[in-house]
Order: sequence, then C-alpha cells, then structure tokens
Amino acid sequence: MSDDSGYHFDPGFIAQHLGELGAGLLRTLAISAIGMAGALVVGVLLGAISTLRIPVARQLITVYVEVFRNTPLLVQIFFLYFALPEIGLRLDSFTVGWLSLLLWGGAYNAENFRAGFEAVEGGYVEACRALGFPRLAAFRQVTLPLGARIALPSVTNILISVFKNSSFMVAISFPELTETAVNIVAVTFRAFEMFLAIGVVYLGLVWLMSLGAGAIERRFAIPGEH
Repeated sequence: MSDDSGYHFDPGFIAQHLGELGAGLLRTLAISAIGMAGALVVGVLLGAISTLRIPVARQLITVYVEVFRNTPLLVQIFFLYFALPEIGLRLDSFTVGWLSLLLWGGAYNAENFRAGFEAVEGGYVEACRALGFPRLAAFRQVTLPLGARIALPSVTNILISVFKNSSFMVAISFPELTETAVNIVAVTFRAFEMFLAIGVVYLGLVWLMSLGAGAIERRFAIPGEH
C-alpha cells in the first residue's frame, strides 16, 4: 500500500521485529498477571472487611478506595516511581508496573465485592445464623460464594482493564509491549506498521479475555438471574 507521500506499507517490517515484540508482550503479561491476581485477592479481602464492618479497618479501606479511584492511574505510577525515592524507597520499573496495577484494580474490586456481598438477601444469612453458625462462618458459607457470583461481571471488567492499563508503563520506560513498539518507531520511523501490530495484539487478547470472562460468568451465574 502506498500514497502520494511516498509511504509504502511493509508487512515484512512487522515480521522483522516479532522477537522484540514477543519479549515486550511477555513482560506485559507478567505485570498484568500479577496485577490481576493481586487485584482479585485485595478486592475480596477488603470487600469482606467492609461488609463485616470491622472498626478502623473499614475507614482505612474507604480512604484507600477513594484515593485510588479518584486519582489518575498515571499519577499513581509517577508517585510510586519518582516520588517514593525521595523518601528513600526506590522501586524498579517492574515492581512499579505490577504494584500500580494491583493497587488500582484492588480499589475498584474492593467496591465491587462489597456491593456484591451486601446484595445477598438477608434471609439467607439469617437462616444460617439461626442454625447456629457464627458471624464469620455465615459470611464464609453464604455471603462469600453468593456475593462473589453477583460481583463477577464487574470484577472481570476491572481485571480486563488492568491488562489494558499495563500500557501506561510506557511512561516509566518499562519495556512492555507499547514501550517496545515506541522504541522501534524511534529508530525506524515506521509508526503505522508498528502501532497497527500492537493494536491487533491488544484487540485479540482483550477479545479472548472477554470471551473467557463471559464463559465464567455463565458458569457461575446464580440460577434465575440474567
């Protein structure tokens, strides 16, 4: 493909850089996987604490959620990477990558799980307590499994967003997929092919994740809900 500017589309150019792009993709998947897993665990734990209304801890969770939901992710990344070293805490770009994704996703999932747990019908919990189950046991046996199913669609959306947000690590020069593409373009000046290539990769992976999330949601859907 060419135009009046003299540009010629060269698919072979993408093939020449598959090794570099593949390495960048692996680093993207690494920080995304840690961030997604951590966001899931943090969300469940903090959502449970909020639902159980544990004093002090609940207020601290509210502060954490408000801070990370109401500030841009890019600012959070810059704070971890550039600001913390000024007080003696230096983190490498890989650690900042997964940690920022974990904290961002965990804040949203904490609210998603809290909402899911609190949406469980009170009659189920009351019946469990009437059978002699302690409060924590009732939460573990009834509220946790039912609430997690209710929260599942919103939780999976956040986890997919965690993966997409990994591209923000280009701001701290972590060599994930987008940063790798930027570096190649800086040397070759062939932006069209390179960004088309990584766009297709992101699109394909998010599509597969969405299909997987949909299958999981259908598998664990509460009977009678649509």
